[in-house]
Amino acid sequence: MASPSKDFCTLCKEDNVTTDAVTWCTECEVFLCVECEKHHTRSRTSKDHKTISAENYHELPSFIKATSNLCKVHDKKFELYCSFHACACCVHCTTDKHQSCQTMKPLSEILKQVKSSAAVPLLEQDLKDLKENFEEIIEYMRNRISTNAKQKTEAIQKIRSMRKSIDDCLNQLEQQLLKDLEIQSSILKSEMETRLHKVDKRAKQILKLQNEFSNMTKYATELQTYVGLKEIEKVTSQEKNYIDDLKRSTDLNERNLHLTTSSDLDFILLDVKSFGEIKVDKRPCNVKANAGRKDQAQYLVPTSMLDQVKPSFSNTLKVPEGKQMRFVDCCILPDGNF
Repeated sequence: MASPSKDFCTLCKEDNVTTDAVTWCTECEVFLCVECEKHHTRSRTSKDHKTISAENYHELPSFIKATSNLCKVHDKKFELYCSFHACACCVHCTTDKHQSCQTMKPLSEILKQVKSSAAVPLLEQDLKDLKENFEEIIEYMRNRISTNAKQKTEAIQKIRSMRKSIDDCLNQLEQQLLKDLEIQSSILKSEMETRLHKVDKRAKQILKLQNEFSNMTKYATELQTYVGLKEIEKVTSQEKNYIDDLKRSTDLNERNLHLTTSSDLDFILLDVKSFGEIKVDKRPCNVKANAGRKDQAQYLVPTSMLDQVKPSFSNTLKVPEGKQMRFVDCCILPDGNF
């Protein structure tokens, strides 16, 4: 990781001089320029200090760079380690918050060969396993997203296919019904036109006879009129009988076209409230993630054996006179309270 800005020598800055830093002392926690580094490596108090380049310093994680060698409370260098509280301590901490702690050890002993300890390869393997687990989970989740997208496409196709099948079925039923309507309408029209033709033909004969009757009364002789009246009376009698017979028959009955839709379709309109239903079923995933170790801390800090633990006086409880108390359990907190 590149440095966001130039690093200046900490010692030179104290003299109000800005000099580019080239190294970082992990013990003093200061940036050093070329000249200051020379003096730093020659000084008896700092010649054994470990230094790293400024570029390598910025490659450290943020939480590592925030870790200091000095106690934030007493501003003293950490020299001890409390196994009970799992924290580094300065000499003043032993008389402050760690008076009753018997698991204090030299910090140098804890940190001795820490990079070559078993914790390093184990944690490295843990990180590798976690990385592989996350990669597998990410791949699984991406595959699920892709699978869900395909399921959506298939569902859309199924919905549209069902809709098309319904449309095709309804179109077929509609065409059949329209065909039946056309047939019935044609039959009805043909029958009515046939009757109409017969009636119209007789009506025209009556109209013709009516004109002939008018001419007869105007221009025919008495004998001719007598004979004509008899003949016309005969025809009118026949046509009256025809009309009476026509009224009595079913030929003049009303014939109306009525449409009755299928009750099944009515039930569909009333009962079918949705085209379908979308559900999400959940199943256990098939990702086999490595759970990792549960005893990681044991490799970092050695724990005290049972024979190494020594009791110490913590507190006194006073039982009121005449009262009895029964203790079945006790828990001492890290701050000494219980």
